[in-house]
Amino acid sequence: FKKVFGEHQDLVISFLNALLPFENEEEEIRSVEYLSPELVPLNPLKKDSIVDVRCKDGLGRQFIVEMQMMWTPEYKQRVLFNASKAYVSQLGKSRHYELLQPVYSLNLVNDVFCDGDEYYHDYRIVEVAETKEVIEGLRFIFIELPKFTPKSYGDKRMQVLWLRYLTEIDEDTREVPKELLDNPEIGKALEEVEESAFTEEELLGYDHFWDMLGASRLLMIGSIRRGMKEGMEKGMKKGMEKGMEKGLKEGLEKGIKEGMKNGLEKGRAEGMREMIARMRERGQSVSRISELTGIPEKEIDDMTRDKEK
Repeated sequence: FKKVFGEHQDLVISFLNALLPFENEEEEIRSVEYLSPELVPLNPLKKDSIVDVRCKDGLGRQFIVEMQMMWTPEYKQRVLFNASKAYVSQLGKSRHYELLQPVYSLNLVNDVFCDGDEYYHDYRIVEVAETKEVIEGLRFIFIELPKFTPKSYGDKRMQVLWLRYLTEIDEDTREVPKELLDNPEIGKALEEVEESAFTEEELLGYDHFWDMLGASRLLMIGSIRRGMKEGMEKGMKKGMEKGMEKGLKEGLEKGIKEGMKNGLEKGRAEGMREMIARMRERGQSVSRISELTGIPEKEIDDMTRDKEK
């Protein structure tokens, strides 16, 4: 990536114009000047950082391009840190803010980090309630390469071709699709890939890089599994405690409620028996009591017998 886009201005111009969200031809890049990929802090005691490609155009706009092989949650903070550093480094002691030019951060991620099918993510600083209100200066583009398919952006031909170049051409490629070879910029980039074959030392370094990447993935997967196991154990314990507490509370409430209901029903039945017994003692017939209370005669007989027992 660095050999192709970090050494050939015409290729990086084509690449940036294809992938950045420019709204019209007037915004497109005409020329670039390579800048040091090392972002040195104003304070020498602060952290410096290195990006893959950094350049600026004739208007003074800066472009930071990075290829990220593995996604981590902290990567967005790294991108924000680097772009912000490039933005503030434009000012000297004079502090003429009107001279500040935008910084575009283009990040090609060979990993999936968002749900859904969208692979192109455009971030700006916007007002929350009214997203049309934008604070200009910083713009962040993240592209999830594994999600890309040639049909994704049919109307942006160069974007499709450059993303195909990044996703389809690798060390196993033996035959390049004709539509890639027929495009002058892509064809030149393909030649550069062939001509820039690694030396033995570079191959060793490349192998070492993949070994480190594999080890990092294993460490990350191990950490995730340990975290999930600990989380599940903690969650189950807490859930059981909460469940028991909730169960006891609900059981007590239900018991009180049912007890009160049963007690009321039992009390009413006892009171009804007492009333019917007194009415019988005063000579009221079963039929008359049934007429007055609405209770069937059979139930009155049963209550009378139960009371006598």
